[in-house]
Order: sequence, then C-alpha cells, then structure tokens
Amino acid sequence: KHRSPGRTPTRTMAKTEIKSKAAKAKAAAGGKSKKKKWSKGKAREKLANAVLFDKKTFDRLLKEVPKMKLITPSGVAERLKINGSLARRAIGELMARDLIREVSYHSAQSIYTRATKAEAEE
Repeated sequence: KHRSPGRTPTRTMAKTEIKSKAAKAKAAAGGKSKKKKWSKGKAREKLANAVLFDKKTFDRLLKEVPKMKLITPSGVAERLKINGSLARRAIGELMARDLIREVSYHSAQSIYTRATKAEAEE
C-alpha cells in the first residue's frame, strides 16, 4: 500500500483491558506468594523412665547387668527403663558388690565391664 509522506499511521490500543493503579502496582511487585512457614521440628517421644527401683527392676539389675559386656549409665538406663541418675547409683551398688569392674571413669561417660573369674580370685 502506498502512504502519503506527511501522515503517520494511526495506532490502536492494545487488546488488554486497562488496569487500575492498584492492579498495576500489584503486578509490578512480582508474584509475592505466602510467607514460608518454619517447620516445628521433629518432636522426640518423651521417655517415662522410673526414678526409683521397685523389687522387679532391682532383681533384673542384679541378674542382667553383670552379664553385659559393656556397662555404661546410658546402657543401663536404656535396658532397665530407669533414669540416668538412678543408673549411676545402680552401677555404684554393683561395684560395691564386686559384680562389675571399672574400665574408664570420666565425668561425661563412665565405662564398666563384667567382673571376670580371674579378677575375682585376686
């Protein structure tokens, strides 16, 4: 088509609908999604360990623990479902009765083992 030299072509509006100022501002801000929620973290199950010995548990202590190869307060507490301070006292009791012997003592973790026959003769 031939155009006359002095005329500019007529422009038509874009076919999108005209947005309000608020809508334009929202579009310019980008796709803001909901704020990320922090996870609550994994909840450990609460241990309901005994704080005092009953007859049954004390008999198990005297029977099972001297047969364990590695005896630690945490191992005894786990096995007998007693709390840590009670396990430490129980180990002290077994030491006094010469049923177990000390391997290493440290304030953080003490290690004991069963008393062997050769040691009992000494």
